[in-house]
Amino acid sequence: MTYAARGVEVRVGAATLLADVSVEVAPGEIVAVAGPNGAGKSTLIATLAGDRRPDRGSVTLAGRALADWPRLDLARRRAVMSAERSVAFAFTAEEVALLGRLPLHGGDPTEADRAVVATLLEAVDCAHLAGRVFATLSTGERQRVALARAIAQVTDAPGDEPSGDTAAASAERFLLLDEPTSSLDPAHQHLAMRLLRRGADAGRGVLAVLHDLNLAAAYADRIVLMAGARVIATGSPTEVLRADLLERVFGIPMLVLPHPHRRHPLVIAEPPPGEP
Repeated sequence: MTYAARGVEVRVGAATLLADVSVEVAPGEIVAVAGPNGAGKSTLIATLAGDRRPDRGSVTLAGRALADWPRLDLARRRAVMSAERSVAFAFTAEEVALLGRLPLHGGDPTEADRAVVATLLEAVDCAHLAGRVFATLSTGERQRVALARAIAQVTDAPGDEPSGDTAAASAERFLLLDEPTSSLDPAHQHLAMRLLRRGADAGRGVLAVLHDLNLAAAYADRIVLMAGARVIATGSPTEVLRADLLERVFGIPMLVLPHPHRRHPLVIAEPPPGEP
């Protein structure tokens, strides 16, 4: 079973935001989407999530058109973390994370729901912030709470009883994440990626927009490299993170070396010629 976009095109007026884009993620893998600003990465997440309808092509989950999924079943099968993380109301961090449980408890969280959220807030190093108003948190703290909310949505708790379409493959859940590490310090970047890696190893499919190519190299099974609204390359980190390809996409010299301690590439962006 895969979550897939096939030949997707998205236009706004005369602008093409996605052009013949095909991407898929399967349970058990992390797919990183990388590329320069304006490449179409966030539009891809919004299209996969069902928030934006493609002008051409299709988005499917388990071979079924996204539009054909009942909204509640879809919410139980995939969670979305957008780049926008503001909350209009004075919710606490715990209450924001509990919103991820809404498709499962219908507005009346159980002790099991609260236990799931407590565990995830601990996992993202935000347990001590549970009672703080979300809007008072730092940008990185809000990002970690938002990640806990997304994961809570696709985490089973004792007493969860999937029904209908959800029951057929209750373990096959997906996370669509737009820049989940962009505001995090290095320690919390790796904490977040390790948490996503554990989820993928347990059977979740994870598709994440990542600007840090070295995080993508370290944790992703596959990388989708985008530029100019198109997919330029798809493959393993070693296949995609090549100096010639990265220089063409990002427009600056790139040095790609074997990592001295791990089996993945190490990417170093070099200053343009003639600059210090």
